[in-house]
This record gives sequence, structure tokens and C-alpha cells, in this order.
Amino acid sequence: MSPKPIIRRVMGIGLAAGLALSCGLAQAAWQLDPDQSRVTATVTEITSGGESITHKHALRRMEGQISADGTLKLPIRLNQTDVLDRLGDLPPWMSSLTNTTLVTVVTHLPPERINSLAVGQSTVEILTLRTDANGEQRQEKLPVRFTREADDVVRVRNAEPVSLDGRELMKNQTVRSILSLMGYQQIGDEVPVELDAVLVDR
Repeated sequence: MSPKPIIRRVMGIGLAAGLALSCGLAQAAWQLDPDQSRVTATVTEITSGGESITHKHALRRMEGQISADGTLKLPIRLNQTDVLDRLGDLPPWMSSLTNTTLVTVVTHLPPERINSLAVGQSTVEILTLRTDANGEQRQEKLPVRFTREADDVVRVRNAEPVSLDGRELMKNQTVRSILSLMGYQQIGDEVPVELDAVLVDR
């Protein structure tokens, strides 16, 4: 299973949520609040009659682990998406995949830039995201904004609008199969994605 574009880039954006973990290396109590950390994708369905219908899908409960040198690894699983909620009972060939890691996203962020923020201040970092899906490795850069909302709260959002290429998504067999199960036969050329995550000091 090689969920390349929609898993690779949306999860790459989702990684920015996980990235917040690495900003607290100097204070190990920093961690993502899974209940408030998600990525939302807006998919435009093109019906057989040519009608455009907008749907929103979410990647939720973002979590990750960091090493002592600030490297963050974020595994992405199907059960973090809302696909299961919408599909209900999965066909047998997909049931065993719900907790399987589809892609792993890796990055590194110097923690001192985030730790130095005063309450109300923000900083934008250009992150290098590396993905590994079934041995296929890719690398992309993503602008991410970190805002310190309180002494113990940092919010993480994408710093500029980001969209995936709907045509590339439909070229991927796994993505196309999942979209087909959800009733999509064709989607729009652009799929906007938005990151909204919260880092808390616990």
C-alpha cells in the first residue's frame, strides 16, 4: 500500500502539528494535545451530472515522538482519519490496515526559536519534511507559523494557503480506492488543506 500524495503531503502538513513537540526539547513537558490537533482537507466532488459538491475531511489526533537531537517522527495511520467514520464497516481487505502505518514523516526543528517566544508572539519556520512510504522517500518544504498563546500553550498553523493537486491524488490507486468507497468518482483540481494544532506544557 503506497498512499503517496494525499497521505504524503497532507500528512506532511499534519507533521507540522507533530513538529510542535520538538519545540519543547528544552522543556520536555511540551506535547501535542491530540484532541485539538488536526489537519482539515476540503475536497470538491464532481458528480456525473457535472455538479460541484464540497466536502471536508480530517486527519485528527496528531501525535509523534522526538529524539534527544530534536528529530521528530510522525507515523500516520488510517484510523487517524475520518474515513472510517464515513465508511462504517470496511471490506475485509481494508480492515487489517486501520492501525497500519501508511507513511512516516520526519523533520527537525531547533527548539530555541519556539522557546524564546513571548506570549502573543509568532514565528514562521520553513520546515523540511521527509516522507517514507513503502521505501519511497520524498522531501518537501512547508511554511509553518508557531504562536505562543499562553505560557503553556503554542498554536501551530500553516503560514500560507496550501493545496494538494487533485489530479495527482486521483492517480494514486490507494487514494482512488478510498475516494471511490466514499462515493467520489471525480474531484476538483485543488484540495485546500489547513493545519490547526495545539501544543501544551504538561
